[in-house]
This record gives sequence, C-alpha cells and structure tokens, in this order.
Amino acid sequence: MDYLQARGYTNRLYFYDPFRGDHKYYEALFRKHYGINCEVGNVRAGMVDAHAVVATNWPSAYAVYNARTAGKRFYFVQDYEPYFYPASTNSVLAENTYRMGLHGITAGRWLADKLSHEFGMEADHFPFGCDTARYFPDPSAKRSGVVFYARAATPRRAVELGLLALELFAKRHPHIELHLFGADIGGLPFKFVNHGVVTPEELNEIYNHCLAGLSLSLTNVSLVPHEMLACGCIPVVNDDHRNRVVLDNPYVRYAPLTPHSLAAALEAVVNMHDVEALSRRAAASMLSTSWDTAGAMVDAVFRRALKGP
Repeated sequence: MDYLQARGYTNRLYFYDPFRGDHKYYEALFRKHYGINCEVGNVRAGMVDAHAVVATNWPSAYAVYNARTAGKRFYFVQDYEPYFYPASTNSVLAENTYRMGLHGITAGRWLADKLSHEFGMEADHFPFGCDTARYFPDPSAKRSGVVFYARAATPRRAVELGLLALELFAKRHPHIELHLFGADIGGLPFKFVNHGVVTPEELNEIYNHCLAGLSLSLTNVSLVPHEMLACGCIPVVNDDHRNRVVLDNPYVRYAPLTPHSLAAALEAVVNMHDVEALSRRAAASMLSTSWDTAGAMVDAVFRRALKGP
C-alpha cells in the first residue's frame, strides 16, 4: 500500500473481522506502525466504488466477493490458507475462495502455480523482497552461533522438528551457542539463548553473530531465509519444491525434514573451512533484492488487469 500510494494510487483500507473486534484499536495500530496516510473504514459499513477491490486473506475474500461495491476483484494471497487447518469446515471455506473468480496476486511463484493449476485461477506473483537497510552484514561481528526461528504458535513453522534437530546438534557441538527467536521458549534439554520477540535491529545483530540459521516451513516459505542471507547467515531450510521455487538462491542449504538431516546440514555449514567467504558471497547475493521490485510488479499487475472498457 505504501509503494502504491507513492505512485499515485488512492488507497482505502477496510477492516473485516468476523469476530467483531475493536476497529478503532486496529486503526490506531495501523496509523502508528505503518505511516500510511489513507482512509480507514469498516467493511460492515460499506465500501465505496473503486477500480480494484482487494481481499487479503480467506475471510476477507467472502466480504470482497459479496460486496456491492463496483470494482474488479483481486486476491492478495500470502499463503495457502487451507493448510492452516486440519480437514475441517475452515479448510473447505478457505479453499473455496480460490473458486470465486478473483484475480490472484501471490507472494512468490509457488502459490501462483498452485492456484492456476489446481483451481484454474488467474494469478500473477511478485518475488519476495528483503529490507537490506535493516538486514546487512556487520564486518566487525564474530560469527560463532546458530539461530533458529522458533515461533511455536505457528504450527506451519514445524518448531518441534527444529528443536529435535537442535538437540542432536547441541550434543555434537556443545561449544556452539544456539539462539532462538520468535517466541519465548521454556526449558529445553540443551543450552540456548532465548531472545523471544525481537526488533529488526536486534534480529540483524543476532544473524550477524551466527554462521548458520534454521528456518522451516510447511507452507509458503517465510521471510526469514532472505533476511538471514542478507546478513551473511547461511539458512538451512526443509527441502521442498515450494521452498526452492520461492527462494531460488544458491547459498540456501536444503535438507530433508527429519531431525538428523537438519542437524547434519547445520553441521556441514559450521564445519566449512571457508564459511566466512561463503557468508560474504551470500550477503552479496541479496544486494539487489528489494521490496520495491515486488511493489513494481504488483503495480504492473493492477495496471495490466484494469486496462480495457
């Protein structure tokens, strides 16, 4: 929205909450943290006509589909949300949104391919970006640790498998400090630094003190591997077609999703004799990666899709 606003778009943000939360509270957060100057409203009060009306998750897709507002319907798809649930009403409701005839704009190519092939959905994609003004290599930092994105409240990040891998790794390399972030983690059978929820600045510092990082995903890949790369921390991720398609970087290390395989992949990185040179090359590979590229592609999708009568 910020990118489009800077390029002359008139944005309007509408909150849709089926649990009827406090929209004024959400608006205050939006104003405070994102700095986007636009109209904010509640879907239940109605939306004004627009060139494009964009859903951003599966519940809002129903609101966009049913609204009487004029405007071509788009669907900003950030992940394959049926995977967020066991086989259930919610998983079916989420899947059915891909049959609504909305024009998809997806985070990464894997989602666009999946939606077009399995649902016949018209879908364009944008590449993942990275804020290299926040994530960058620190030449003065001494790399010695391993970091894990351990957001346990998000099941699709396979945190339990990652912790089993770190337990194996810690037994073989007790001298290597392990850093966990993303949530407060309780007692574990190995020593670790519990960072919890951190700021981007703190995260940049953590990455710069680590040789390797572990980031797992059972759905669309997270932003974490790109951020690790930008700091020169070599990411180890679970080997999956969706991860390879979206990451598409030669410095990512892939491993089967088993504790022993993940631990072995981390060991292979920390045992490399030229890991510092690898770190510099990994960081350099991200220098041209920007969220402006993603924004420009989204802009192009709108302009192309809205041409015509």
